[in-house]
Amino acid sequence: MAAGASRIFVSHLAGVPVFDPNGDQVGRVRDLVAMLRVGRRPPRLLGLVVEVIGRRRIFLPMTRVTGIESGQVITTGVLNVRRFEQRPTERLVLGELLDRRVRLVDGGDEVTVLDVAIRQLPARRDWEIDRVFVRRGGGGALRRKGETLTVEWSAVTGFSLEEDGQGAENLLATFEQLRPADLANALHHLTPKRRAEVAAALHDDRLADVLEELPEDDRIEILGKLKAERAADVLEAMDPDDAADLLSELPEEEKERLLRLMRPDDAADVRRLLSYEERTAGGLMTTEPIVLRPDATVADALARVRQRDLSPALAAQVYVCRPPDETPTGKYLGTVHFQRLLRDPPFTLVSAIVDSDLEPLAPDTPLSVVTSHLAAYNLVAAPVVDEGGSLLGAVTVDDVLDHLLPEDWRETEFEPGGAHGG
Repeated sequence: MAAGASRIFVSHLAGVPVFDPNGDQVGRVRDLVAMLRVGRRPPRLLGLVVEVIGRRRIFLPMTRVTGIESGQVITTGVLNVRRFEQRPTERLVLGELLDRRVRLVDGGDEVTVLDVAIRQLPARRDWEIDRVFVRRGGGGALRRKGETLTVEWSAVTGFSLEEDGQGAENLLATFEQLRPADLANALHHLTPKRRAEVAAALHDDRLADVLEELPEDDRIEILGKLKAERAADVLEAMDPDDAADLLSELPEEEKERLLRLMRPDDAADVRRLLSYEERTAGGLMTTEPIVLRPDATVADALARVRQRDLSPALAAQVYVCRPPDETPTGKYLGTVHFQRLLRDPPFTLVSAIVDSDLEPLAPDTPLSVVTSHLAAYNLVAAPVVDEGGSLLGAVTVDDVLDHLLPEDWRETEFEPGGAHGG
């Protein structure tokens, strides 16, 4: 089901095959994982429980689902094969929400949940449960026994979290709409016990985003309280440069243990970053910029730039290189800025509009020179290239600012839209 398509009832997804982009089956759907919210807000669908070879059940985030159609689920092909473990704020849709007795808000009749429907929010990758198919028992003279009806999620009560007595669940629901930086600030001011409870209940991707925004001591404290396998999952979900920064603060033995638990490709990126001095272009860069081959078109470039998970700095330009496309790439040819992509026809080859005038940064370029380079040429990102001409990564302005600001800047109170006054 593509974005904006009609709803799907979850009973139709039970047991359907899951395929990778090449058409190879990787497993079957056994359940769906949702997060309930305070009040009558529709639950957010987090992902699928997929049974793979050996009857192992793993978690597949919805961000890695590219389509649900014709009785099949298509994924990006990236799977974490660690066994699925349900967290306190998560509910299994087939296993826990169906067959429950709930009440209709209008009239208070008790009904049985037969099915629920999911939909993808327009222009977003988020999914939610927004309809409930229920059966109502006998009642007044105008109601026949076994009457079924489909209602909005908000039209029933008995699902959502209670306002009191929910521990970390209720607190997490309160924090749900916060940006990662604001949630990090809220976590910083909690007690260590409460901070650990909330961190344990957060989804891997959400916790990774928050860890990137926390002060160093809080990051180390939270990571140390997670199980080793969960900590490795969260490190994989972080940007490689942020994961490298965090691991560099750990004792050598602990760092190596977590790296061994990470997926080999993710661990290789982080190890490469750890090999550079911290305050150099190599130590600052991310290894995941947008890389395109010379025969890619402007349309291809814009499709990559539109990816929701990209930071604004990384989406500002694409890097044209010869194969291989993963860093370290083949020969770096130049950069195409986003504004240039908007000015040229979609069929134009990126190699025809590449900007090769600016010298790229070497991995050992010191922070002061990186800062001057970005400021002098009004850049939000710059390529890092080795002696052989291969693109290693890109330094973005937000990573530079992290190292220019005082070490305790994340702990400083500020008012959005305002300034400090005395």
